[in-house]
Amino acid sequence: MPSVTCRGTAVELNEEGFLVDPGVWDEELALALARQEEGLEALNEQHWSVIRFIRGHFLEHEAAPMVRQVCKGSGVPLKQIYDLFPGGPARGACKLAGLPKPDGCV
Repeated sequence: MPSVTCRGTAVELNEEGFLVDPGVWDEELALALARQEEGLEALNEQHWSVIRFIRGHFLEHEAAPMVRQVCKGSGVPLKQIYDLFPGGPARGACKLAGLPKPDGCV
């Protein structure tokens, strides 16, 4: 099974690069995922705004937010989210927020 290395430890990913155990997520792991899965060397405040909103929604509702909720809750327009996350809001941003693959994400 694929993995990402964070703090010298291999963290298990599924075949599509999502965390197998969302409970192990932290911001350092998000940065490691950004580098490996999205090809991003750094995350700026807009990245973190989106990631933290998605993560908070997931912890509260046990589900990924709808894209409109992400835009409204993070204050980042949809076009900008696609610019920030090459994999898009579901595959890219949710992956970095440590969520399992969202329903409806193909």
